[in-house]
Amino acid sequence: MRTAIIGGGIAGLAAAYELEKACAAGADVEYTLFESRDRLGGSLSSEIVDGTVLERGPDSFLTEKPAGVELCRELGLGDQLTPSNDAERKTYILVKNRMVALPDGLMFLVPTKLVPTALTPLFSIKTKIKMGLELLHPPRPTGLPDESVAALVSRHFGAEAVDRLADPLLSGIYGGDAGQLSARTVLPKLVEMESEYGSLTRGMLAAHQKMAAKAREAAHNKGNGGGTGSGAAAGAPRPARTIFTTLKGGMQQLVDAIVARLKPGSVRMGTAVTGLEKAAAGWVVEAGGTRESYDGVIVCSQAWAASMLLSGVDQTLSDGLAGIPYSSSITLNLVYDEKKLPALPDGFGFLVPASEGRAMLACTFVHRKFLGRTAPGKAVLRAFLGGMKNEALLSEPDAVLVETARREFKEILGITAEPEHVQVSRWRRAMAQYAVGHQERVKHIQERVAELPGLKLAGNAYDGIGIPDCIRLGRKAAKELVASQRVSESAGQPVG
Repeated sequence: MRTAIIGGGIAGLAAAYELEKACAAGADVEYTLFESRDRLGGSLSSEIVDGTVLERGPDSFLTEKPAGVELCRELGLGDQLTPSNDAERKTYILVKNRMVALPDGLMFLVPTKLVPTALTPLFSIKTKIKMGLELLHPPRPTGLPDESVAALVSRHFGAEAVDRLADPLLSGIYGGDAGQLSARTVLPKLVEMESEYGSLTRGMLAAHQKMAAKAREAAHNKGNGGGTGSGAAAGAPRPARTIFTTLKGGMQQLVDAIVARLKPGSVRMGTAVTGLEKAAAGWVVEAGGTRESYDGVIVCSQAWAASMLLSGVDQTLSDGLAGIPYSSSITLNLVYDEKKLPALPDGFGFLVPASEGRAMLACTFVHRKFLGRTAPGKAVLRAFLGGMKNEALLSEPDAVLVETARREFKEILGITAEPEHVQVSRWRRAMAQYAVGHQERVKHIQERVAELPGLKLAGNAYDGIGIPDCIRLGRKAAKELVASQRVSESAGQPVG
């Protein structure tokens, strides 16, 4: 089976790695990975400057999603896995140029503790009263149309909670707008809780109690010999998982480790795919001025790029892919001599609501979030600019972006020191936005793909935007193609 992989980001690399594994296991598989740029990894890109790790793109992945950690361990990077410094995890929201810590008991967007919520300056008295009355919220009927995150949060907690909580939090994750993002896709658990309990607060407390009961039961079973091992080890509590995990030498390590496993001749960098056609027994890929036949194709490029490639194959599919919006972003890493900085707030950093009228969406104190990746005596501030509401910033020169970040750091944090090193990265139309109706849109896309044997889609546009999601989808696509080959061979049919 000859397979073309279009796009050399983490999804495409994961697909190639899975096909390489199939080759090693004896499967009759040949693959070619096409990447239009002169480097692999997509937005995963790290640089080490004087002993300090600087991430141009994602700095980590969610620990609770296993695909990321599992692949790192398979690649021999287990000893490089670095947990986030959750003992010092604390996040602030900028309100009228003042740092306000997220109140204790806040479970993502839902307040679960009365006293911290009542005392926080993050919300007005009016919003606090609405949060208290939210406990009386009636269940919402199932089967209603999808709605925006802003609509869901506003209905329960008020418009101020959208402005100061939902929008900055989701902007930090998606680079998007709570008024556009799909509640059913982005916050499925809250949608389910609203249907069952009415009140999100009551639903979150019930979920927390269930988790605590399961933890007690598991500890009890281990103490009675129900777990593996013996003696004190059997009853010893497992260390709590941190929220984020990264790699000691940067996320680039993951890219390099995968590339090292691939056959050199199977990767074509600087080679854009300019055409894709469905043939009688497979697919024809046009790239670099040549046309080649393949049994299967895994398209791992952004949905808008996939739309253009597939427009001549299935216009309905192409239109569905084109309907997935994207946002752009800018990351700036500024390295400072820590002694020259004023005292920074405790914690990992801060988020900036759009109502503050600033260019900055968020800032991470990198040297605190992950220990051991910053040179002694240095501090790294990572600023995020752009997003759905400020795409125009991408056209500004680096010097203007740096000056903008420095000006806002001075106004917000009192920093006047010159940075020792600055790194600017732009990511145009890189982050898929799960807009209202996303699940229905993806369902229709999957139905059209199912009618095109040998075609698979993977990437952050469909079922998860994070690194583990892209890894999972890339590997899944490759496994499905290999499985389809085996079924076709046993039936005496061509794969495509």
